[in-house]
Amino acid sequence: MGINSESDIEANLQIGPTDQGMVRLYVEGQGVEIPMDFTPEEAEEIASELMSSAKAARAKSS
Repeated sequence: MGINSESDIEANLQIGPTDQGMVRLYVEGQGVEIPMDFTPEEAEEIASELMSSAKAARAKSS
């Protein structure tokens, strides 16, 4: 499965700080739980990539 492949898989995403000073992305769906911890700096980089991707997607849809 690639970035452009559609899927009927449903998952929940939770994002929040941990008690260890990390930022956790927690993905849960269909019997799978994936906790991913990032430093605040890494989380900011991910947020920047999300914003850039949203901007590019918005440009393609208009």
